[in-house]
Amino acid sequence: MKNELDELSAELEQKCVRAIAQEWYGINLLFFKGRLKRPVFTLVNEASKLGHWESATRTLAVSRACVLGHSWPVVMDVLKHEMAHQYIDEVECIFGETAHGPRFRELCGTLGIDASASGVRPHSGTGDERVIEKVARLLALATSSSPHEAEAAMAAARRLMLKHNVEAPAAERNYGARVLGTPKGRTGEHDRRVGTLLGEQFFVEVLWISVYVAATGKRMQVLEIAGTEANLAMAEYAFAFIHRAAEEAWREHKKERALRGNADRRAFLAGVVAGFHRRLEAEAVKTTGEGLVWVGDPNLHRFFRDRYPRIKTVHRGSKSRTEAFGDGHSKGQELVLRRPISGGTRSQGLALPAARR
Repeated sequence: MKNELDELSAELEQKCVRAIAQEWYGINLLFFKGRLKRPVFTLVNEASKLGHWESATRTLAVSRACVLGHSWPVVMDVLKHEMAHQYIDEVECIFGETAHGPRFRELCGTLGIDASASGVRPHSGTGDERVIEKVARLLALATSSSPHEAEAAMAAARRLMLKHNVEAPAAERNYGARVLGTPKGRTGEHDRRVGTLLGEQFFVEVLWISVYVAATGKRMQVLEIAGTEANLAMAEYAFAFIHRAAEEAWREHKKERALRGNADRRAFLAGVVAGFHRRLEAEAVKTTGEGLVWVGDPNLHRFFRDRYPRIKTVHRGSKSRTEAFGDGHSKGQELVLRRPISGGTRSQGLALPAARR
C-alpha cells in the first residue's frame, strides 16, 4: 500500500512549499513586524514532530504528515510556532534557555501563538466534560415522538449551555479553534447563514478563512470557529446537524412537489437555515425573562483577535426571496436540534459523547 506521505507529486510539493512561504511573509509582517529574514523552506518526513526550526542551516521545516493529515490552520499554527523559535534565535539572540523556555512562552503569549502547536484539540476541563454529557443526554430526549417533549428537551439543552456560559468563571476558560466541514471553492448563502447562526447562538467566534489544500494545490474557503471546548463541541454538532437536516428537508420537498431538478435547492437550503435561526432567536428571548442574559466573552474576543489581527467584515446582500426560500423557511422553523437516533460518527461531525448510564 502506498504511504500517505508519498501522495504529493513533485509539482504539488513545490506548490505547497510556495504556499507556506507566502504564509510566512504575511505572518512575518503581521506578527513580527517584518524583522525575520527569509529562511529555507522544506517538507520533511517526520512522524514525531509537525515541524522544526534548524538554526545552523536556517531551515524551517514542516512535516508532510502535517500538511496532509491536518487542516491548514493547524499548519499555520505550526508555522507561527517555528517562526517564534526563529525570532528568539535570530532577532533576540537568546541562547541560554531551553527551546520552550520562559522567553519563548512569553513571546507566544504576547503574540497569541500556540506554544504547543501539536495539532491536538485542547482537552476540556472537568466542568466542560460534565456540561457536554448533560447536553448530550438532553438531546437524546429530543428524539421523542411527542413534538412538545422534543421541543422542551432542545430548549433545556440550550438553556443549560447558556447557564454554563453565563456562570463559568472567566479565569477557568481555555480557548481553542476548530475547522468545520470541508474546504469549498465557493460558499453559498446557506453556508454563510450557518456561520452567522453559530456565531450568534452557540457562544463561538466564526470566520470564513482562506486555506491551502495540499492534496489539490488549490486555495479554498472553510469555516473556523473559536471558543471553549464545550462550545466548540456543541457548535460543531449543530453545524453538522443543520446541514444534514436541511438536505433531508430538501429531499422531502422535492418528493412532495415532484421536482426533477435542483434549481431551487440553494434557495431552499438558505430558507431552512434562516427559519431555524429565527426559531432559536425566539427561544433565546424567553431565557431573558429568566435572568439568563449572554453579554459576550471579552477574553474569547481577545483570543480571536490575537489569532486574526486583521479581520475584514464583508456584507453580502441576500438574493430576492423566492417561493423555494419561503418553503425552506417554514421547514426550518419546525426543526428540533436532536441527536440522531442511530448515533453519529466523528467523520460526520455528529459525535457528542454518549450519555453515561
